[in-house]
Order: sequence, then structure tokens, then C-alpha cells
Amino acid sequence: MEKSAPILIAGHTGLIGSAFTRLLESRGYTNLLLPGHTELELSDALAVDTYFARHHPEYVVLAAGQSGGIFRNQRFPADLMRANLAIQSSVLDVAQRHQVRRLIFFASSCMYPRECPQPMTEESLLSGQPEPTSIAYATAKLAGLQLCLAYNRQYGETRFIPVIPNSVYGPGDNFDPASGHVLSSLLFRFHLAAHTQQEEIVLWGSGTPRREFLHADDLAEAGLRLLQHEEKGLPPLPINVGPGQDVSIRDLATTIAGVTGYRGRITWDTEKPDGAPRKLLDSSRIRTLGWAPRIPLAEGIQELYAWYCHQVVSSQ
Repeated sequence: MEKSAPILIAGHTGLIGSAFTRLLESRGYTNLLLPGHTELELSDALAVDTYFARHHPEYVVLAAGQSGGIFRNQRFPADLMRANLAIQSSVLDVAQRHQVRRLIFFASSCMYPRECPQPMTEESLLSGQPEPTSIAYATAKLAGLQLCLAYNRQYGETRFIPVIPNSVYGPGDNFDPASGHVLSSLLFRFHLAAHTQQEEIVLWGSGTPRREFLHADDLAEAGLRLLQHEEKGLPPLPINVGPGQDVSIRDLATTIAGVTGYRGRITWDTEKPDGAPRKLLDSSRIRTLGWAPRIPLAEGIQELYAWYCHQVVSSQ
């Protein structure tokens, strides 16, 4: 990749997109295309085609879309599915017609079967039904992944690289408990509980499910490595990306309570859903390219809380 190559980061203000932007800027890439919603509506195929014709991106990071935790998946499944299908279909089609050199598409570990051998290998996709609470979102992401592979197969190229990260966290995350993922939502709730001196905080489920958490900066490193790599040396697609270690939600809550200074009781509402019992990825494919995560979970949570207090709390 030339440092002056035009690189479109679709969703550059979000969690993954902002991490990619920080990384590319730090590596000296000088021609980043960072359109906002007012400049480019990604679900509008005509608008995307016009933008590509005007700016000629050679590389695309497709980090745009909508996601959320169990609550949002249960409350707004149609919204999540429709928005992601529209963006994926629009951007992938235009990218193929304009012959971009390479595009990274971020799928989701929600696509894997609810009951799946652990750690989950890429071959396990479509071997069973995903977790019911997130099946609409998972279906949309699976469609995007399959569309990437279908374009590659139809045109005999490896233009589209579908990546499956596990639960991503970091600066730029969504901390709204009604729409955010588990780690960021817990951080918000424990911060609020600590500062209002709540005696008790009630969390969904049993706390026993295990999750693997990947810092957005580590995911960006993996994505850049894939963008830069020669086609003939790429591992089979798709490619899992995870740190290789998971933690129970109960232990995650205890860690976040300590980071935020919460000293009250933690109670679990077992009438609420848990989601999948475990989601641990086998990331051996990406590791063959020399990638390894740099940020341990405890350190990442500490840094994220410092960022949250500085960027979010101080601006309120």
C-alpha cells in the first residue's frame, strides 16, 4: 500500500473505524477518505457510486453499520438487519464495479452457532443456528460475509476480505446501556453507580457466559496487516480475529467495578437472557501472518475508563 493511496474508511467515527483512522494516520498514510453521514449515505447505492467515481478509493475499510447488545437485538431486530443489509449490499457492489484493490469487511462472532465447539473455527459457520436473541443481526452479517466470498469466487479474485472479530471495545464505543455492548454498558452503569453511591446494581442474566474481548486498536492492526498482505500469501477466508482468552461476564463485572471504584452489591437477574453460553474464537489463521494482540483486557479496561472520564464525562 502506497502511503498516498486513497483509503476510504466507512464509519470512521465509530469504534472500529476510529481505531483504523488513528492507526493509518500514525503510520503516515496521507490520503484518508473520511466522509460523514451528511456527505455520504452508505445505504444509498447511487450516492456511493457517485462518491467512488469522484474520489477513486483504492482500499476500503467497511466498518459502518449498526449493532448492539441483547436489549437492542431483542427490541430492534428489523432495524439492525435492514440497516446492515443495505450498507453491505451498496458498498460491496460499488467497490466491485470500481475495482478497488482490497476491502476489509467486519462480520461478527454472533454468526456462529449458539452451541458450537470451542474455540470456534471458521469451518463451524453454518453448522447450526445462531443465538436466537441476535439472529437477525447475525443473519445480516452472515449475508455480508457470503457476499464477499461470492464476489471473490465469481470474479476469480481476492478483492474482499471478510474478518470475524469477537467482542470489540475501546475509545469511541457506545456506552448507552440500551444499545451498547456488554463491556461498554457495564462501564457506564458501574461509573454511574459509583458516583451516585448506589448500594446495589442489578445485571442481566446469570453472569456465567464467557466472552472474548478484543481491543479496537488490536483489530485495526490485524486489518491493516490483511490490507497490506500479498494475495497469494493470505490464509483461507473468512478470518477470525480474537486474543484467544475469554472471561465470564461475572468476572468482567467484578473487574469493571474495581476500575470504577464501585463498592456496592452486584445482583444477577436470572430471569433475563444470558445469550450464547460461550464465544471463543480460534484465531490461528490471522496468527500465521504474524499478528498477535498487544493490549491485555485489564489494561484495556483501565485505559478505556480513563478515556471515558476525559472524553465523555468531562464534556457533560
